[in-house]
Amino acid sequence: MSAPDTEAVISYLLSLQDSICDALEQEDGSGKFFHDDWERADGEHLSGGGRTRVMNDGAVFESAGINFSHVFGAQMPASATAHRPELAGRSFQAMGVSLVIHPKNPYVPTSHANVRFFIAEKEGEDPVWWFGGGFDLTPYYPFEEDVVHWHSQAKKACEPFGEGAYAKYKKWCDEYFYLKHRDETRGVGGLFFDDLNEEGFEKSFDFMKSVGDHYIPAYVPIVNKRKETGYAERERDFQLYRRGRYVEFNLVYDRGTLFGLQTGGRTESILMSLPPLVKFRYNWKPEAGSEEARLYDRYLKPQNWLE
Repeated sequence: MSAPDTEAVISYLLSLQDSICDALEQEDGSGKFFHDDWERADGEHLSGGGRTRVMNDGAVFESAGINFSHVFGAQMPASATAHRPELAGRSFQAMGVSLVIHPKNPYVPTSHANVRFFIAEKEGEDPVWWFGGGFDLTPYYPFEEDVVHWHSQAKKACEPFGEGAYAKYKKWCDEYFYLKHRDETRGVGGLFFDDLNEEGFEKSFDFMKSVGDHYIPAYVPIVNKRKETGYAERERDFQLYRRGRYVEFNLVYDRGTLFGLQTGGRTESILMSLPPLVKFRYNWKPEAGSEEARLYDRYLKPQNWLE
């Protein structure tokens, strides 16, 4: 089995961040990413650095954050060892690109993507490493053809890696991005994978790259098709209400958020995924038969979008 090449992973992640920023700037037309490169001196729990890229108040994107980080720690945090207790006490490196895009227009979905690599080491023992990541789509006023396009790209990303790969990681995504306390999915899913190492470093790395490389082809055509759709205060109000679900998921369930906070990571970069504006409303329910109700009735339930 080939040894992990962390420098190759870092090089890919940095180039992925650049290419995604370039594509989103081009699609927005006027918004530009603010560059915030940061370093963290050795502390009690964590050291390392990263490159945070943030766009605010673009023509299309109300906020967009694309973050690269490469951090080191003396021991794995609880969020990472909960299902891998044998890793407790190991030093680790964690590197990845994580992004969340919140558009202005309620007809353009919010999207999220993440690709990452962990390696945990202990003197006298072989390193333990794995890849993880995926992407998922959160529409407010969904179009069936957009959801089909999104999942077609997800399937395309998986096709070189076995017949069952898409079905496996699509199901994992549906289960992961599920708000138990609401009994609904966060959106229409996509792909999610973690602890990937069974096929060796090179093939596992190739899969992570394929997922990362298919995010822009999956998302930008949807943005381009919907960004000029007219909307009124009703649609905007519903978008802000539904953004509240994003906040709930990220602060209650999301592994990456918990990992960053538990390791004393850089708070601004960890929480850049949160929407800039959001509304919470007590016990609100959509009117039966409305466009808002259609989201709940059809799109927040796992299903095979490609049949």
